Amino acid sequence: MSSEPPPPPQPPTHQASVGLLDTQRARDRSPSPLRGNVVPSPLPTRRTRTFSATVRASQGPVYKGVCKCFCRSKGHGFITPADGGPDIFLHISDVEGEYVPVEGDEVTYKMCSIPPKNEKLQAVEVVITHLAPGTKHETWSGHVVSS
Repeated sequence: MSSEPPPPPQPPTHQASVGLLDTQRARDRSPSPLRGNVVPSPLPTRRTRTFSATVRASQGPVYKGVCKCFCRSKGHGFITPADGGPDIFLHISDVEGEYVPVEGDEVTYKMCSIPPKNEKLQAVEVVITHLAPGTKHETWSGHVVSS
């Protein structure tokens, strides 16, 4: 063991640690360009949906519809119900199967309400039953398949 005294404390190197006490250390953070600008989503994903809401949705009837649009980078899209009515919101976490939905795909789904007011509906347990003919479909792993 050496008998050298400990090094003197270093001055803060970035703004995040300027207001910290000497006894606290700033956490190292990844250099994300979106840090501080991301607002948490109020939409319930599979991970944030309550168990009771999941059970209610899974016990509900199965509906049919057509994918109106889906944006993989944004993580959501909409389904046009086969029986008419307003479009149903679709979140990326609720898509079952190996393909990313594209416009014109026929799907089956169940529905649950979107909190906090429970006025709008969200599609859950979405399964693509027929791929839209003449379109290229992408798998979740990134492979492209022509239909």
